[in-house]
Order: sequence, then structure tokens, then C-alpha cells
Amino acid sequence: MIWPFNKRDRNETRSSGTGYTTQIMQARADYIAGVDGSAELTGTVQSAVSLWTGGLSLSDVSGTDLLTPDILALSARALALRGEAVFYVIEDQLVPASDWDVTTRLSRPVAYRLGLPDTGGGTSITALAGEVLHFKIGADVNMPYVGQSPLRRARLTASLLHALETALAEVYEFAPLGSSVIPMPENPETDMDKLARGFRGFRGRVLVRESVNVTAAGGATPQTDLKPHNVTPDLERAMTRESLQAARDAINMAFGLLPGLSSPATTGPLVREAQRHLAQWTLQPIAGMIAQECSEKLGQPIELDVMRPLQAFDAGGRSRALSAIVQTLALAKESGVDPEKALQLVDWDQ
Repeated sequence: MIWPFNKRDRNETRSSGTGYTTQIMQARADYIAGVDGSAELTGTVQSAVSLWTGGLSLSDVSGTDLLTPDILALSARALALRGEAVFYVIEDQLVPASDWDVTTRLSRPVAYRLGLPDTGGGTSITALAGEVLHFKIGADVNMPYVGQSPLRRARLTASLLHALETALAEVYEFAPLGSSVIPMPENPETDMDKLARGFRGFRGRVLVRESVNVTAAGGATPQTDLKPHNVTPDLERAMTRESLQAARDAINMAFGLLPGLSSPATTGPLVREAQRHLAQWTLQPIAGMIAQECSEKLGQPIELDVMRPLQAFDAGGRSRALSAIVQTLALAKESGVDPEKALQLVDWDQ
């Protein structure tokens, strides 16, 4: 008799959490739970993604020729919508990966199984971590090797924005905007049906009619009230404008955009301040992360600068500061004071 539970040395295969099967299961779970990720299709999200794409593609790159503007634009769009971007380094070029599985050791990736897109069908290859550039943002401590997009981190707000825009679109498509209900005297049914068919397709005109010639308590009611009544829905009481604006502002803040940038009353100084905020607090840290990953994998120091090409700084303030610094250094030289010690006192390294 053979014992059916003999111990065998077998390697157990588990899902990495970022593969195609996992994405399909997550998408199905989101669909069942009512979160389908359709907020990516809204104009607010696409505007933020466009700013990310344009800002990173204009970056000043020093130390490598691999980070071309189109590669940086692909990286920005993938980071904004997916939270991570993966590129395969081969023959002095970067090939974007559409899907991937990652194997880790001590929370550090050691190998990848990449799906590379092609016109005739994608190909799958296996590569070591040193051959792959993996950019990610919003990583969680539970899975530091998986990035999260701003929409995933602000899922409730994204769902609210999509629900509001969908509801407003349905209102403008199906609601009887500009329609009226007008009382009419009693007519034969055939005449009423013919009249009703004649109202179809006339948006903004009389669509529905009713009779005031009814019999109640043995007598007919006087035919005096023939004033039409408007049936346009009152959206102001539903506070749709305020809710939509609040959802848009929250999405913009999730992407690092000041809400005032989308305000109709925005002025030039506020636009410049919003651009400076986006470049300094959102795009430049992402550019630093990309530069660090490329420096480790490509074996040479690489730097990315977003601030200079976007001119995301106060030109007047910088000129005044430069003038003050030059005067101060000249005065220090005349007085025999070491400027390096003076700079250290105000926490200026260079």
C-alpha cells in the first residue's frame, strides 16, 4: 500500500500580484463592486495626464541618450494612469512593456517576465532586474515593488466624478429640457394620438398634453387653465455644479494640480503658481526617481531637471536674489569674511 501523501520536493508557483491574470481578476472584482475605473475617461483626468506628459517630456536629461522625449511621455502617462512603467533595455534602446510579472527577494525585484507589444502580437521574454527599468509611484509598504496611480489612491473621488459626469450626460440626453405640459380640451383618441406623434423630435417644444375637460361630481370643470407648465428638471437644487466642481478639485489635487488652475476666473500669476507647484512638488520628485533608477541600472550618473525647461520658478525673485548674492559676496570679499561659513549659517550648501 502506497501512502497517498508522500512528501515531494516541489516548487510551489504563486502569482506575483502584478501579472495579466491578476489584473483581469482585479478588474472583474472592481466591476462587481461597482468601481470600473471609468474616471480615466473624464476630461479632468485627461487634462492632468496631459500636463504630466508634457512636463516630463520637456525634462533636461544629462548622462544618457535613452530617455528620449517619447520615452518620458510614455512613462508619464503610464505613471499617471497605472502608477508604474516598465521598460526593457536592449541594444541601446528602451522597449516599453505592456504587462509583466516580477519575482522579488527581500522586497527587491530580481527577475521579470515581460510582455512586449508588437503589431503581429506581443512577445514574452524573461529578463533580470538589471535589464529592466521599473518606474513606480505611490508604492505601499505591503508591496513596495508595485506602484499605485493617483486614481487608485483616490478611488472614491474618482468614482464620484465619473458618476456625476455620467448622470449629467444622461440628463442632457434623456431629460425633457425645455419641454412643456399644456392642457388641451377633450378630443377624440385618434386626434390626440396623431397630435402626439407630431410632437416627436421637437426638442424644446410642447411634447406632452393633457385635457382639462373632465367630469367630476356630475359636472364639467371650467376650461380656463390653458397655461403650459415647464417640465425641465431643476438641477440647481441637486447641487450638481458644486458636487462636480468639488470632485474635479479633488482629482486635480490628487494629481498635484492646484484647483484654481481650472477656475474660469484664473489670472496669470495663479497659472504660473499652479505650474510651479506641479513641477516642484509632483514632476520633479518623479524625475528624481526616474534618474535614480536609470543611474542604478545603466551604470552612470543621470540627472533629470523639470524646473528649468518649464520655467517653473519666480524669474523676478531669482534675479533679485542673484543681485543680492553678488553684492553680498563682493562685500564679504572686501571685508575679508569667508563666504562659505556665512552660507553655512543660513543653511546654503552651494
